[in-house]
Amino acid sequence: MRYVDMEAVEPGHLLGKTIYALNGTVLLSSGIQLTVYMISTLKRIGVTSLYIKDAEFDDVEPEEILSDETKRSIIRNMSETTDAIRSGKDFNSRAISVSIDDLLEDVIRNKEVLIQLNDIRTRDNAGFIHAMNVCIIATLLGINSNLNQIQLKELAIGSLLHDVGKPLMEQQEGESEPDRHTWRGFEILKAKREFSLLIAHVALQHHEHVDGTGEPRQLVGDQIHLYSRIVAVANTYDNLLQQETGGRRMLPHEACERMLSMSGKELDREILVQFMRVVSIYPNGVSVKLSTREHGVVVGQHRGLPGRPIVRLLERERDGEESIESREVDLAKENTVFIEQVLG
Repeated sequence: MRYVDMEAVEPGHLLGKTIYALNGTVLLSSGIQLTVYMISTLKRIGVTSLYIKDAEFDDVEPEEILSDETKRSIIRNMSETTDAIRSGKDFNSRAISVSIDDLLEDVIRNKEVLIQLNDIRTRDNAGFIHAMNVCIIATLLGINSNLNQIQLKELAIGSLLHDVGKPLMEQQEGESEPDRHTWRGFEILKAKREFSLLIAHVALQHHEHVDGTGEPRQLVGDQIHLYSRIVAVANTYDNLLQQETGGRRMLPHEACERMLSMSGKELDREILVQFMRVVSIYPNGVSVKLSTREHGVVVGQHRGLPGRPIVRLLERERDGEESIESREVDLAKENTVFIEQVLG
């Protein structure tokens, strides 16, 4: 399959990855043939890119860390948690804990898979996808930081609920300032006696910067708990991927470059080094242009070499039609060839 901009999607294309609704149910299933109405609706609800099936790349799959069942459970529980908070009710911490147990099992089993945040976001589910992505990244970084099982679960719950104070602040004020929603999230989670106080501190501290310029208390370096420093890296990456530059979303390699400029300032340097080892800068299915001027699609990854994936080239005949034959270039071996551009 290939990852393409919505403007390149046409009626008849087959959807490559399932899209989830607000409550975790399936909005559109993988394999469905897209119609004009479906494409129009996806654009209207905020979908900007998606995976489509392609006969030339039918063996190319975005590597998944979580199972579809775990994803549905997390999105559903986050939706119910948000609704409860907005209504002034207590949320179901037991359901969150069970979902986190499933997530930990998936992440530990797939800990060698590079991070590819490829779930399709709509305006409605974006906040829940964000929480899930931050949780996945933070948990992987926690594993690489040699946290034990109890610590990993604390980190995972804290990262999933890091923005738990935001819905209430948005409801009250129409916006959510970092120093306000962090305090509110801390208060909500501190009241949950079944949760460690460290979980509440993730919500409080995830906008702190290691150089002391963050919010809400301008903490410096190790004054910020390790969990919060990990979540700050995960949160920054997923947020950057949603920022628009030049009328398009920021690409993974661009986000990584931006984050490197934050090293030792906003973000912890050592945690950032660990992050760069587990993220896929050029995810599977992405179309690229090489320094040789050839076009292709990323079809494989190398752990530890995120910028040197395997690219399948699109061979073309003289009349401009794509040939059935193709060849692959392993950039880990072809040291003089580079990815020059990510194509839409």
